[in-house]
Amino acid sequence: MKRKNNDTGRARNALHAVREFARFLASEMKPKGKIGTPFNVITGTIIVVGIALIAIRFYLGLGAVTNLSQDYPWGILKGFNLFVGVAFAGGAYVLTFVVYIMKLKKYEPIVRVTVLNGFLAYVFYAGALLLELGRPWNVVNPIIGNSFGFSSVLFLIAWHFLLYIICEFIEFSPAVAEWLNWEKARRVVEKMTMVTVIFGITLSTLHQSGLGALFLLAPAKIHPLWYSNYIPVLFFVSSIFAGLSMVIIESTFTHKVFHDKIGNTLRASHDDILLGLAKGCIGALFAYLFLKVIEMVHGGHWDLLATPMGYWYLVEVVGFVVLPIFLFGAAIRRRSVRLVQFTSFFTALGVILNRLNVSVIAFKWYAPVRYYPSWIEIWVTLAVISMELWVFRWVINRMPVFTEHPKAAKEEIIPVAEVVRWKASAS
Repeated sequence: MKRKNNDTGRARNALHAVREFARFLASEMKPKGKIGTPFNVITGTIIVVGIALIAIRFYLGLGAVTNLSQDYPWGILKGFNLFVGVAFAGGAYVLTFVVYIMKLKKYEPIVRVTVLNGFLAYVFYAGALLLELGRPWNVVNPIIGNSFGFSSVLFLIAWHFLLYIICEFIEFSPAVAEWLNWEKARRVVEKMTMVTVIFGITLSTLHQSGLGALFLLAPAKIHPLWYSNYIPVLFFVSSIFAGLSMVIIESTFTHKVFHDKIGNTLRASHDDILLGLAKGCIGALFAYLFLKVIEMVHGGHWDLLATPMGYWYLVEVVGFVVLPIFLFGAAIRRRSVRLVQFTSFFTALGVILNRLNVSVIAFKWYAPVRYYPSWIEIWVTLAVISMELWVFRWVINRMPVFTEHPKAAKEEIIPVAEVVRWKASAS
């Protein structure tokens, strides 16, 4: 009888905890701050219309909403969301390598937000790949073992994406555990951090280069100035300065928009961190430029530089690789954070240009009928970006993203009333 009463009591406590947890989650889903801001109105409109267009895409098919064809099966949804988005997400593996492997603790205050940014980029941009697949339900084939080839580059990329998304979630999960006040869970996932960081870095280096390896399958379809046997290496190296530039851009905005969420440690070291990231960008840009020169010397396509596509190639290399090297150098010499921030935007624009050149603009450059994205493709791309920004803001406003330790979180983060109430009722 006593045992039965104990079981009943535990069941009631468990049910009560579940109810309190559900109430807490419901309260956290409510918007914080003003709703009718220009950002909310613009991005909210883009998201609502974008969701309707995505529904039309799945109902009527690709032909109804895109300009894709048998000659151009890859459009802006892959060229921008996948190839550009994954390159910008490279900041996560670079920062975790710097902090956890090289032990440069100076950058630790921005690790969580960088990992969060990388995780969301993979979820949304890699997820956008489904929008441009004729049969999106077949995307699970490499995972479930249905009609795939072990030697396929796409097989490697599919598994790497899946495993890396899991790694990034585990790396960020201590912040989730702190938000939920799950101390035991936080200790468990923190012990897994080093293993997932090493595994995640390995996966990143392979699939960043693997995305470039996809183009090795089409040597005759890519302009000679952009096609090279070094494409996998170029994609990997460019993902380093692409990721670091995106970290600088993201830090620039979060430092202003979420100023009240940022701890004293990050506020004090913000400028030094950005200048340090700029040094990393210069190193990666130099390595990338060196490879481009080697590629040009071995390829021997000097005569093509005097063609319209050659002029476009020089704009990309000189304007968005050589010039950022000088600008980053000047910014570091003058300790100008503003110039670092400006140059990071410039560098990111160059990465976008390079990925679109390889995947869209220089792809079948000889064809009489070229591919141009429809307005629906552009709108859906903007909708995907807007969705990611909304989720990013939701997480920042609720979880201890800008603190590196639970104690620091309690001291520096403004307590949220709902969290306090839930914690009190759960204790």
